Amino acid sequence: MSKRKPKIPTAQAPRKKAGITTLVMRIFEQNPGVELTHKQVSTLLDARDARSRQVVFDSLSVLANKKAIQRINHHTYKLSGADSHLEGTISITQRGAGFVTVQGYEKDIYIGPSNVGQALHGDTVKVRVFKTGSKRDEGAVTEVTERDRIQFVGVIQIRNNDALMVPDNARSGIEIKIPLDKLNGAQHGEKALVKITVWPKSAERPYGEVLVRLGKSGSNETEMLSILYNQGINPIFPDAVMAEAELISIDLDSDEVAKRRDFRPILTFTIDPFDAKDFDDAISYQELENGRLEIGVHIADVSHYVRPGSAMDQEALLRSNSVYLVDRVIPMLPEQLSNLACSLRPNEDKFAFSAVFELDESGKIYKEWYGKTVIHSNRRYTYEEAQEIIEGKAGDNDVILKRIDQIAKIYRKQRLKNGALSIESEEMRFKLNEEGNPDGVVIKTSKDAHKLIEEFMLLANRKVAEYLSPKKKGQENFPMIYRVHDTPDPSKMELFAVFIEKFGHKVDINDPLNIAKNLNGLFEEIRHENEFSLVQSMAIRSMAKASYDTVNIGHYGLAFKHYTHFTSPIRRYADLVVHRILQEELTTKKHKYGSELGSICQRISKNERKAAEAERESTKFFQSLYALDFVGEVFEGTISGIADHGMFVRMDENFCEGMVPMIAIPGDRFYFDQEKFQLIGAKTKKTYQFGDRVKVRIDQVSTKKRQIDLELVLN
Repeated sequence: MSKRKPKIPTAQAPRKKAGITTLVMRIFEQNPGVELTHKQVSTLLDARDARSRQVVFDSLSVLANKKAIQRINHHTYKLSGADSHLEGTISITQRGAGFVTVQGYEKDIYIGPSNVGQALHGDTVKVRVFKTGSKRDEGAVTEVTERDRIQFVGVIQIRNNDALMVPDNARSGIEIKIPLDKLNGAQHGEKALVKITVWPKSAERPYGEVLVRLGKSGSNETEMLSILYNQGINPIFPDAVMAEAELISIDLDSDEVAKRRDFRPILTFTIDPFDAKDFDDAISYQELENGRLEIGVHIADVSHYVRPGSAMDQEALLRSNSVYLVDRVIPMLPEQLSNLACSLRPNEDKFAFSAVFELDESGKIYKEWYGKTVIHSNRRYTYEEAQEIIEGKAGDNDVILKRIDQIAKIYRKQRLKNGALSIESEEMRFKLNEEGNPDGVVIKTSKDAHKLIEEFMLLANRKVAEYLSPKKKGQENFPMIYRVHDTPDPSKMELFAVFIEKFGHKVDINDPLNIAKNLNGLFEEIRHENEFSLVQSMAIRSMAKASYDTVNIGHYGLAFKHYTHFTSPIRRYADLVVHRILQEELTTKKHKYGSELGSICQRISKNERKAAEAERESTKFFQSLYALDFVGEVFEGTISGIADHGMFVRMDENFCEGMVPMIAIPGDRFYFDQEKFQLIGAKTKKTYQFGDRVKVRIDQVSTKKRQIDLELVLN
């Protein structure tokens, strides 16, 4: 049965031409290399009358002027060469449209749902632009050059001898047909990890096979595994990696100990969360005869155990970082290393890679030293214990802790003076019962004990980056990984300025060099206002994302010209690479890393984002799981978001966020005013905006969708 040809509408409104132009472009894309006349294109589009054929001719002229198609003569055209394609990464929206980001291209390219083709979220694609505009260009995907992923998580549905995997997330997945002999035991209603095996050009859906059965949908275990696998994070280490790890002894080799600087007689301690198992860093303290202090920042020497090219090294690069979900950690390295051999556990001798500073009590550094050491942690403090001592409680080494804390405060004050952003981090933590279900929520804020450790880790990272700076070494092509953070995007900062005006606040964003300083002033001014956390979160979203790069552009948020990651090699691959580079510079000066550092930076930056997304998804699941116990109850909260489909509200008591749908707001028919960023009642002119205090009732909760639906309760 032949398909009906698309009919072309009559040329009666200019806006119709955009649709015709899309159809014309699709004909050439489906016939690359074929020369087509105006008459042939009109016939294919069933354009029979003179006005319709004129619209086709106008569309051909538009496409030819944009070099999307090539004009052979006055009436004959063909698809332009491959050089007219742009290549970039596509992001798919919930509604099926796409946006392609092309490096060096000034704006994203919009891809309508009908022009996405077989591209999936995150894929590298070639696109052809067929419409330009002041705000955005529009194009069509012509080829998928690289799949971001071919494995997806979803629910297996088996009906009438047909099997289908329906993805958890329609934005980042696709329905996959599964031959019955490729189900590998998966049952109807189970969640599974499915791999795409083939996607015929003529098929709407790809075909695949079940790789891993995850269990019945809804259980904590199944949902956490789903989140991990959906981000391409494997919770299980390969056998070859585990075999290597089992050969690692926690006993130190005496010959290796003799080669290292011995810090075991010097007071050394760790400060970490109460439930920490992997201890990356420790601090040593001693008073020198010249009246100065020597403070050592000692980092687990993972590079001693994980050799380049080994199975553990390859797997660590593949993972790039540890992933911290609400109820579990997926480590970058097997527990034999992360929790035992490498971890700087108390009362055990350990190998470390150290940055040691001779300084005075004002924080002025006179000498610095880097090298391999052996240490012995005398005391493990939790953040809570250290905080109590800093606040005045008597305890082990209380005078020393307070002295180090004062130096940390000096470093922090200097950073802020230099233009660093002052961000008060908040972390939602769940109290889990014996069954692993949440029975309480707390918000962890950064206090002096956290900041003490943070400042000395920042010091070590900055100083190592400075030491390995190409300019200092006189080698412009010196191999190095930097942690970089670009200056703010002016357009995003303009949106932020508009956003905070809704609360009656203003901030000067005209001078890029003073944006951080001005933001800090704003944060200090509103620190005790209801909207503080919302404004701070929006400011962070307006900033560039930090990433890894071989080209040093500095770190805007920290106000450092040189910055790297050196202090967490147990959980970050970047730090392991920096350790290797530093050791080569300290010894042979023969550097083995070269051009591959660029691809390493791209991989670990990308995997860092995937880990963050998995962690956010985990938090959303446990939020919804926790809220299930409170369906029907009323809570006070703050409007934390406004959208065209309703308002988001963060509840005070449980810190969970839910949505009040637009149609469920009582008292009027509300609409979203984008200019004012408010919800406005059509008749009453009642308004709702960011920061407003409201009462809400938890109406429905879906752990599957990670969604909390709220009802607005009027006083």
